[in-house]
Amino acid sequence: MKPIPRSRLRIWLGARYYTWRRRMNWWFGGRRYAALRGNEPGQPYPVFRHQTPVYRSLKNVDMWMQRNKAHNLSIALRQLSGIVVRPGETLSYWKQIGKPTRRKGYREGMVLFYGTFRSGVGGGLCQLSNLIYWITLHTPLQVVERHRHSYDVFPDSSRTQPFGSGATCAYNYIDLQIYNPTDRPYQLHLELDDAFLSGEWRTDRAPLHRYEVYERDHSITLETWGRYVRHNTIYRKVYDLQGTCIGDEYITENHAIMMYEPLLKEAGG
Repeated sequence: MKPIPRSRLRIWLGARYYTWRRRMNWWFGGRRYAALRGNEPGQPYPVFRHQTPVYRSLKNVDMWMQRNKAHNLSIALRQLSGIVVRPGETLSYWKQIGKPTRRKGYREGMVLFYGTFRSGVGGGLCQLSNLIYWITLHTPLQVVERHRHSYDVFPDSSRTQPFGSGATCAYNYIDLQIYNPTDRPYQLHLELDDAFLSGEWRTDRAPLHRYEVYERDHSITLETWGRYVRHNTIYRKVYDLQGTCIGDEYITENHAIMMYEPLLKEAGG
């Protein structure tokens, strides 16, 4: 977990290399990617819905970044909301959204960068990938690519989900990809208002199962090289329609370098 120093040139070259490798994978990797969009009448059954606040009080983060984040989210939603993932298809977050550029209307927003944050065009889209990952864990869809956050930048202020239950993103090589192994189509619905970003998966039949996502083995350790690292594992329980637990599945393991003192009390604590 100890950070490896990278020069600006190394970071720039690495990003270009992995960007082109991703494009080659999209073109020649053999996967069928979801592309059909629209409000089809055949997806009337909600599977799971969740919402997250658009604006949060974050230390040292100017509100203009969050306002621009909301603007950027509204553009990305136009490309993703309504996408149908048919049986055997894969949803690629970045293939569907495309590269966020000024020409497309994206603005400077907050981008996490090696344990800190800075402004960048399209900043804030991680909130959308976090939301999609979380609601997908409550469906039969399979997450075939997800990248954890390597740094824990902000304290758990009003956190309602387990640590490590999000998915970071960076165009285009740090992607979120979701595969449909079922015989049913699943449609993604997204909404944005003045307070919340909301997401929901829907399908054409009533769901047969309910999922409960939880964490195990949460710990904070002081590493020999002088920083605290946070760990946990994410699991989910599967229930049938009678409420009987029929499965307890491992999802992923998380490790993140903490960028704040874990033993300090939160304000007002």
